[in-house]
Amino acid sequence: MSFPSITVVEEQVPTGNTPLGSTVRLRDKFDRAITDLRLSITDRCNFRCVYCRSGQGATPVHELPMADYARIARVFLGMGIEKIRLTGGEPLLRHDLLNLVAELAGMRTLDGDRPDIALTTNGHLLAELAEPLRRAGLSRITVSMDAVDPETFARITRVPRSYERVLDGIRAAKAAGLAPVKVNCVLMRGWNDDQIERFADFARSEDVIVRFIEFMPLEEDKVWSRDLVIPLEEIVTRLNNVGDLVELPPNSVSETARRYGFSDRRGEIGIIAPVSHPFCGHCSRVRLTSDGKIRTCLFSQLDHDLHAVMRRGGTDEEMSSYIRQIVDRKEERHHIGDTGFIKPARAMVQIGG
Repeated sequence: MSFPSITVVEEQVPTGNTPLGSTVRLRDKFDRAITDLRLSITDRCNFRCVYCRSGQGATPVHELPMADYARIARVFLGMGIEKIRLTGGEPLLRHDLLNLVAELAGMRTLDGDRPDIALTTNGHLLAELAEPLRRAGLSRITVSMDAVDPETFARITRVPRSYERVLDGIRAAKAAGLAPVKVNCVLMRGWNDDQIERFADFARSEDVIVRFIEFMPLEEDKVWSRDLVIPLEEIVTRLNNVGDLVELPPNSVSETARRYGFSDRRGEIGIIAPVSHPFCGHCSRVRLTSDGKIRTCLFSQLDHDLHAVMRRGGTDEEMSSYIRQIVDRKEERHHIGDTGFIKPARAMVQIGG
């Protein structure tokens, strides 16, 4: 199968007085420490989920050589990044993924520690790759799975006969030692809201952490509306039908999910509620799209072309200077629900999950 060549939109590199080679850790103008990099390595995907992709035709593909992602990651680690999450698209479609994971695992943070390397996947190819990924140095894995019955799963992903493969992938990840495996479910009213209690049972029986995510306006098709969003309070009420729910403390101040367990200590649930309960005030993330552009928020209206600095022969110090100037522009919050809110020009699959 062949794919279109990479298309890159040029951007003027800003100038400023940021010192080159500075080891000051990344912080934005709101004094938020930036410690997490979401690194998309492809916008290809073998699913066409209704909350993300269009169901129509082929789309252009944007990918860089793995060596470029590795260099970018090393620069970010030298600026205080501690966690790197590989995303897509579907990152398992990159045939040289294991080499990249191994190279990242050999890098070090400013504190001299091994970076926390995570990966988000739809799980379709995971059963065969879970153990090799762990051996390469992967720390954690998250599987996107939006239903626990094959029919609903196929209706959302628009891919038949994949449910069992994803289930096998989750179990293979657990067996490989990538536990606790996280399973993400994007909830949409009328599509999979009947799955809430069933996912709670799944978390308890499969010993995975299930995380419900509110539907966000990041899809290619124009299907989002607030009526489709199932808010946190409704999810909590429904989960209490399964068992007595207990709120758990966050693992860190910047954690995106509110954590819950059951009183019998079987099963953990997370709820990521950016629409009804934004968590922008503690955001620690910056994103790099698969074509090498920095995005300071999922809902940014601008891309900032870091890869253009590389193509022009920029040094690591010049890349660091550019990154600092862009991070200093990081938005205070998103504006979902505000009058005049404008969706990003790119869908989630093009930004990186």
